[in-house]
Amino acid sequence: MAGRCSSARRRGPVRAVPVRAVLVGVVLGATALAMAGCSSSSSPATTTTGAGAASTTTASTTTASTNTPAGAAAAAAAGAVNVAVTDQVRSQLLAAGAATNGIPVAQYSGLAPGLTYEALDRTTGTYWAGARLVPAPSSDPSNPTRAQVASQDDGSYYVFRRPPGGAWTAYPSGASGPQTACPVTLPAAVLAAWGWPAGSCRAPGA
Repeated sequence: MAGRCSSARRRGPVRAVPVRAVLVGVVLGATALAMAGCSSSSSPATTTTGAGAASTTTASTTTASTNTPAGAAAAAAAGAVNVAVTDQVRSQLLAAGAATNGIPVAQYSGLAPGLTYEALDRTTGTYWAGARLVPAPSSDPSNPTRAQVASQDDGSYYVFRRPPGGAWTAYPSGASGPQTACPVTLPAAVLAAWGWPAGSCRAPGA
């Protein structure tokens, strides 16, 4: 019995650990873990591209051009206005054309339909007109009248000009073309109002 007791290891007294110390240790450990988790969970900053970058583009302004044929014609025509040709004006144009050739008005039957124009140039107050004189038929088919002869080439079409308070003056323009200059220069606004080609002095198809 003595030997068994002598071989047994005697344990010393157990010291009690204060409860406050245990709580402090737990709190410190939890704080350390939380800080470690926060430091490891941080993510790098990201850069936004695509739609966000596209929103910073500057809008461009488009200006309408008036250099097109339609735009230029409208701008030029603003200085002139078409005028309805009255019977009185038709008679005056016929008389002016006949007087230019020194031919009696009676040798003409009137003006060709669809080829008579009149316009007012607003900038100068001048009236312009264009017309073809139609000669009356000759009583002798083998002997043409002076009006019939004069209606060929240059006399096939006329441009007329009447200044403010003045009378009509006729300018034969039937032979005008690439090789022949116009006898008078019509304002661009008048040509645009009539729809004639620029620089021309007779109606299309005349």
